[in-house]
Amino acid sequence: MVAIDSDAHVASPDPDDPVFALHQGGKMEVAATVPLRDAHDLSLSYTPGVARVCEAIAADPELAHQYTWVSNTVAVVTDGTAVLGLGDIGPSAAMPVMEGKAVLFKQFGGVDAVPVALATTDVDEIVETVARLAPTFGGINLEDISSPRCFEIERRLVERLDIPVFHDDQHGTAVVTLAALINAARLTDRDLQDLKVVISGAGAAGVAICAILRSAGVRKISVVDRSGVLVPGRAGMNEVKDMLADQCAPWARPGSIDDALEGADVFIGVSGGTVAEESVARMAPDAIVFAMANPNPEVHPEVAARHARVVATGRSDFPNQINNVLVFPGIFRGALDVRATEISESMKLAAATAIADLVGDDLSETYVIPSPFDPRVAPVVARAVTDTARRDGLARRPY
Repeated sequence: MVAIDSDAHVASPDPDDPVFALHQGGKMEVAATVPLRDAHDLSLSYTPGVARVCEAIAADPELAHQYTWVSNTVAVVTDGTAVLGLGDIGPSAAMPVMEGKAVLFKQFGGVDAVPVALATTDVDEIVETVARLAPTFGGINLEDISSPRCFEIERRLVERLDIPVFHDDQHGTAVVTLAALINAARLTDRDLQDLKVVISGAGAAGVAICAILRSAGVRKISVVDRSGVLVPGRAGMNEVKDMLADQCAPWARPGSIDDALEGADVFIGVSGGTVAEESVARMAPDAIVFAMANPNPEVHPEVAARHARVVATGRSDFPNQINNVLVFPGIFRGALDVRATEISESMKLAAATAIADLVGDDLSETYVIPSPFDPRVAPVVARAVTDTARRDGLARRPY
């Protein structure tokens, strides 16, 4: 077990703890892809041979995608301000998570990824630093950057760079949530456009989930924060919450989360808050509950299952795990394969549909989303992304 310091309430290194043992020395390394056995090999991979490749790239910068690692490498960038459920723990403490993300990129998508932990939380400095590093990479995966700063950082990098920029906490969560919801709606014989949805959490994930659900045709959405339902004119909201309130204004009504859940078809939790069992009980028949806070869902899945037909969480020890690893390796695999200039909303929708379709005739209350270890997932997502990028004119490698 992880050793806990009872005074500081934090994990302390324990040589007998398998978690710390696994992390000893880090979880990844750099490995050569070419032989280096003798002077001849050295002359090819380094001087003097390498100079010819450098000169060719200087004359035609596009050749970097053919003759360097750029075409298959992503930067996993964080400032350590919103790490897992740990919050603002800083860039050094975020590194084990970034290494883990890089390992998942390689394992599930065959994509090389490099953790980049930045010692700044200033939006301008982050944007400038990532932009200056961009020639080293074929894509940028933003990770664990706090809201609302994450929205501006992503927007500015998307505008400035001609390579895919993807904030996984937003869009990875949104894609896999939509995939699970497509199948849950199918199982309960509902149309997406008729669903009454309550989203608990107006941070990065909540904003992106609201956006992708709207793109998929869902219109009856209420977004809730600690102070209740977001509606136009409510006090204590920032610019992002004002935007959400305006988007949901045709449906959302003032009140608490308990009020919003009355008769709702779907609850999506990305807040880390709690929801009373009585509120879940007042949802519509055959309710759908995605309580995705991790490790402690907003409502325990066993409690939710007493009142809901479909229950999903972010945990691996219950059915229907909503896990971003279903999304980001395949999305970047596909985007890199065609040298996409961006990851568009259409590409995200295509990825969600592709993941949902894998369930097929095996659809059941305990299987609305594939397992993260299903080997079909990343290739299917990659293919959906490449097809969409080519169709929409976002692919620089059309064939």
